[in-house]
Amino acid sequence: MSDRRMSTTSEYGVLGVRDVDFSLDRYPPAPDLAGFVERHWLVSWELPPGREASVTLLPHPCVNLVLDGGRLAVCGVGREGFTYVYSGAGRVFGVKFRPGAFLPWLGRSVGDITGAVLPAEQLWGPSASGVAAEMAAAPRVEQMIALVEVFLRERLPEPDPQVDLVGRIVAALLHDREIGRVDDVTAMFDIAPRTLQRLFARYVGVSPKWVLRRYRLHEAAAVLAQEQHRPWADVAAELGYFDQSHFIRDFTAAIGMTPVAYAQACRRKEAPVSA
Repeated sequence: MSDRRMSTTSEYGVLGVRDVDFSLDRYPPAPDLAGFVERHWLVSWELPPGREASVTLLPHPCVNLVLDGGRLAVCGVGREGFTYVYSGAGRVFGVKFRPGAFLPWLGRSVGDITGAVLPAEQLWGPSASGVAAEMAAAPRVEQMIALVEVFLRERLPEPDPQVDLVGRIVAALLHDREIGRVDDVTAMFDIAPRTLQRLFARYVGVSPKWVLRRYRLHEAAAVLAQEQHRPWADVAAELGYFDQSHFIRDFTAAIGMTPVAYAQACRRKEAPVSA
C-alpha cells in the first residue's frame, strides 16, 4: 500500500506530556469508503520504563471504531473531552466515520450510543474479534488500514440519501462562516427546525447547535495554537462571539481550560490533541 499519511503531528499538541515520543498520524480512506469514513488515525507513544503520562482528547461529532489493547470498540460521539493514561510503548488505531455516516452500519439511532463505548462484537459478532486480533498483530499501520477496510467493505450498508443530506449540512456548519445560528441552517437547506433536530439526533447523535458550537471552538483552539500570542478576544470576535464571558464559558467547557490557559499550554506544547 502506498503511503497515504495526511499529517504527522497533532495540530493542538499534547496535554501534560513533555519530552515524550508521542505522535498522532492521520490517513485518508480508500475512495470507495470515503463516503462513510473521514480518516484513519494512529496514536503511538514510547515512554521510558516506569513512567506514565496522559493526553486529553477533544471529540468531534463523529463515531469512531477504535482498536486499543487488542480489542475493537465502537465509540459514540463524546460530548466532553477525556483523558487517556498510558505508559511504556503502545499505539491506538481508529477509524473516524463522517458525521451522520455511521447510522447505516449501526441500524438504529446514533443518539442511542452518544457517550457510550460498545464492544464491536455487539454489532458484528465474533468476526470483529478476529479482525481485531489480525490488526493488533500487524506491524505496520498500512496493514492495519488494509485489514479494517476489507472488513468494512464486506459489510457495506445500503445507500441512505439522508447520510448525504446530513453530510452537506455538517459541511456547511464547518465551513460557512455566514452561519452563526441554527436558524441560518434551516433557511439555507429549506428544512423545518424540528425536522433538522430529529435528523441530527438520529444520524449525528448530538444537536446541530452542539455541532456548530463545537466546530467554532475547535477553530478557535487551532488559531490560538498557531498564533499563540494573538489576543483571544480577537479570535472570539472573528467567530461571532461578541460576549467575551460567553466565549470563555463555552471554550472552557469544550477544551477543558480557559483561552489564556490554553494559549500558555500551547507555548509549553501541552495542549489537547484532536484525532
